Amino acid sequence: MAPATPTPLALPTDADPQVWRTFLDERAGGHLDEARRLADDLRALEPGDDAALSVWNDLGVALGNASAVCSLLSSVHPDVDLRARAEDLVADLSRFQTDLMLDGAVFARLDAVRAEGLDERLGDGATRVLDDALRGFRRSGVDRDDATRERLRALAERSTELEQTFARTIREGRRTTRVPAAALDGLPDDYREAHPADADGTVEIGTDYPDTNPFLAFSTDREARHAVHATFLDLGWPANDAVLGELLDLRDERARLLGYDGWADFDAEVKMIGSGAAIPEFVDRIAADATPAAERDRDILLARAREDHPGLTALDVSDARYYGEVVRRERFDVDAQQVRAYFDFQRVRQGLLDVTGRLFGLVYTDVDAASWHDDVSVHDVHLDGVHLGRIHLDLHPREGKYNHAAQFDLVPGVAGRQLPEGVLVCNFGRGRMEHSEVVTLFHEFGHLLHHVLAGRHPWARFSGVATEWDFVEAPSQMLEEWAWDAAVLQTFATDDAGTPIPAALVARMREAEEFGQGCYARTQMFYAAVSYRFHADRPADRTAALRELSERYAIFEALPSSHFHCGFGHLAGYTSAYYTYMWSLVIAKDLFSAFDADDLFAPDVARRYRDTVLAAGGSRDAADLVEAFLGRPYDSAAFRAWLGR
Repeated sequence: MAPATPTPLALPTDADPQVWRTFLDERAGGHLDEARRLADDLRALEPGDDAALSVWNDLGVALGNASAVCSLLSSVHPDVDLRARAEDLVADLSRFQTDLMLDGAVFARLDAVRAEGLDERLGDGATRVLDDALRGFRRSGVDRDDATRERLRALAERSTELEQTFARTIREGRRTTRVPAAALDGLPDDYREAHPADADGTVEIGTDYPDTNPFLAFSTDREARHAVHATFLDLGWPANDAVLGELLDLRDERARLLGYDGWADFDAEVKMIGSGAAIPEFVDRIAADATPAAERDRDILLARAREDHPGLTALDVSDARYYGEVVRRERFDVDAQQVRAYFDFQRVRQGLLDVTGRLFGLVYTDVDAASWHDDVSVHDVHLDGVHLGRIHLDLHPREGKYNHAAQFDLVPGVAGRQLPEGVLVCNFGRGRMEHSEVVTLFHEFGHLLHHVLAGRHPWARFSGVATEWDFVEAPSQMLEEWAWDAAVLQTFATDDAGTPIPAALVARMREAEEFGQGCYARTQMFYAAVSYRFHADRPADRTAALRELSERYAIFEALPSSHFHCGFGHLAGYTSAYYTYMWSLVIAKDLFSAFDADDLFAPDVARRYRDTVLAAGGSRDAADLVEAFLGRPYDSAAFRAWLGR
């Protein structure tokens, strides 16, 4: 019997890895055992018994609890052996889920549930849950012959192994580049202090974001920039090239065994876009829309670069970032180092909580709770006096930690049973932040809010961030707008003397940001094309295919012989669907059009958005949620205006 008042998950108070391993085994293993028992219970029911759907929901809760803790700890725990144990448990869970979705007896019990009047009998959403479950079984191959089911089982197991290997190689593959100490000319004082020269007069630049990003933006040494960027782009090379090749083949085989034309068709079926063929159409349309602005801005950057390098005929990706900063300083009077003075990490972190609390009516309470690392801060979230859930902020890099930025579940929320808990995993420095990092922090926090606010549904399948995958980025992308508003920034962005960031500076920052929007869109379409075409074409020479796609879609030249695809972690999780970032951005711009640009703290529209879109989770189709909020179907007008068309 679930407690009347759910409480947060109690994590170990002892940092000893063995204590954490015991916790992991009990949490994940215990829920996996519960899922096995519930599967047996489901098989034992009489055909047509409504209880099948309730047991299915309980089984989903158990699997969600087990998989969340494994996925998180495999990515963030400081002990390498515990991370490996968590990966093993992820594989165990994946095998169970594969077997479950190929289990004809379980499918039969759910298929026999009478759909007519189901919502009236079991509550709102029951029909949606049943339809989703039956579709999931068919997409897993439950209705195929024995030999096909066995092959699908083997494909799923091997794919999980390869996805884990791909991600682990990136996560644990930190590399460094040694450059002359003089290459730090142009870098901020705090960066230079953190990178003292060795006896040989060189400094070490790592592939962690706090090392690489400032160096590429500010170092005046073109040769050193190229060396550092080349190292960064080769994360995962060469090991991940073969891993990716096999993974692409296995996904394609799985899709074709199930009757689809390829992986992209299989994957797109359950997304807003609907079909794999629509992906390249979308990519080409956005690329075309972005090209006029992208080429205009590229030519401006190239002209400026030629002042320093008269013989330069084209800009590559390393030149582009550096000269983007130069042009922002000279043309728009935006000096990123001056901007950094207003973004002390601690003030930004607190400002994020203050801004989102004020916007959505939330109260965050600091909690002195155990965690997997001392860097993690823990906060309970309340709305109108009700304890909604708990968030964990793990925001600094360390050895072996997930090295991008993402929101992870710790506990999926289920109404009346368990509070949602989410974890923000980022890799920011401890001092000054780039404004782009502030935008990233707001973006990722949007996922965390979505998880917590939507964690009050009785049906586990559609609780939290459980909407279509090509909508899931839209709420986070929209929250980025608050990191560009002067009145919002002035609530926390102050220099050491306490002076808020000037509104005029923010206006120039906006103008400078708009300068590069076409280039940004073309770059995103390059990533989306890699994601789709690698799955559609499965090229034998992936490095050559990468270069061809770069020449077609990217606005800046690639570095010679770089192997970006081996460190492109989204190929493991997003597979063929990286387009979803831009698809979501089209919707995000339309959602934002409903807000008052002169008062982003206006409560009425923010609370309506909170309740209509965020709190709804996956309880309705994303297009319906957006239409309910906007009062009309979404369109691309706001996005095209943002692109400057």
